[in-house]
Amino acid sequence: MKAHLQPYDEKMTKTLDSLNYNFAGIRAGRATAAILDKVTVDYYGVPTSINSMAAVSVPEPRMLMIQPWDKSTLKPIEKAIMASDIGINPNNDGSAIRLVFPPLTEERRKELSKKVGKYGEEAKIAIRSIRRDANEKFKAMKKSSEISEDDLKTYEDDLQKLTDKYVKDIDKMCEAKEKEIMEI
Repeated sequence: MKAHLQPYDEKMTKTLDSLNYNFAGIRAGRATAAILDKVTVDYYGVPTSINSMAAVSVPEPRMLMIQPWDKSTLKPIEKAIMASDIGINPNNDGSAIRLVFPPLTEERRKELSKKVGKYGEEAKIAIRSIRRDANEKFKAMKKSSEISEDDLKTYEDDLQKLTDKYVKDIDKMCEAKEKEIMEI
């Protein structure tokens, strides 16, 4: 990795990590604890993640079980799940909450596929924004005579290649997630 690209490569890698995190929250017909990562519960006035206040397990491929350490938090957890956009109604049995994942309908699959595309497009916009910031910095370096005109051209070409690589990676990630969603 060329030194002038290092900070931008790190930022672009973080964008891919963020995209992976967003994809983890999209259910593809199978139960996964990552779906609850974005759900927060008002726990004594503090927004708290479910994972930090309960044991989350996957007893069956299409079921999540949430066992809070403090049983008084069952109702607030249930309300937080219903208020979230995961689209599953919790079943509260007094000691644990079960989330049963129904098989995805064709309509829901298409909805989720659009969501994947939206996340992918947002990631591409972030990558292009990083490229724009880097190009501005390179031009400022040229203006202040830190680099020559040839160096500027080389830096811009290298940056474009890096950008193209990350955009391709995003396309592959989106394609894989859409395939996962559309599988029956």
